[in-house]
Amino acid sequence: MALDDIKSRIAAAVEKAGRAPDSVTLIAVSKVQPDARVRTVLEQGHRSFGENKVQEAAGKWPAFREEFDGIDLHLIGPLQTNKARQAMELAQAIHSLDRPKLANTLARLAQDTGACPDLFIQVNTGEEQQKAGILPADADAFVAECRGLDLPVRGLMCIPPVDEEPSLHFALLAKIAARNGLSGLSMGMSGDFESAIALGATHVRVGSAIFGERVPG
Repeated sequence: MALDDIKSRIAAAVEKAGRAPDSVTLIAVSKVQPDARVRTVLEQGHRSFGENKVQEAAGKWPAFREEFDGIDLHLIGPLQTNKARQAMELAQAIHSLDRPKLANTLARLAQDTGACPDLFIQVNTGEEQQKAGILPADADAFVAECRGLDLPVRGLMCIPPVDEEPSLHFALLAKIAARNGLSGLSMGMSGDFESAIALGATHVRVGSAIFGERVPG
């Protein structure tokens, strides 16, 4: 099975890196996947999933939660401030905290509700104009700003440029996290998660290698 294969590869990469067996969480990225494929992975016992859009997550996961216990949902796509409350109600972690306005919105909602998902700050390691994320040079100040808002920042996230060696970006993210005392590193996807694990990834986001190619909507 594809899921078993990915888990075996993760275990091998973790062992090769000399890390603890349970130090990496596999996030099965289920965005735009048919419910039948998601159900198959749930029935295999997997519980950590990733969605890009709040609206899609809201249409999919409440029903699955009624049927399967222990679902751990991660929102990994860009988050609009007007969807923040819904995102916080749906997800156990948000990996795309990428600007002060969103940080302030999440902090206000956390005060209102008394709860907040784990947060990962998205860093635009490639400094790409079309991509969301805090620039590397601004990351330390933004971490401090979020901590000043009492937000539960657990780590950093990046999506390397498609035409560059991803390990360079993983190493940069790990360096920023280390100097800010952050243990979480959300990095690595279907094509490069092994090199991400070698450089300290704690969360890898794998979609097509588990579910098969996405079905166009």
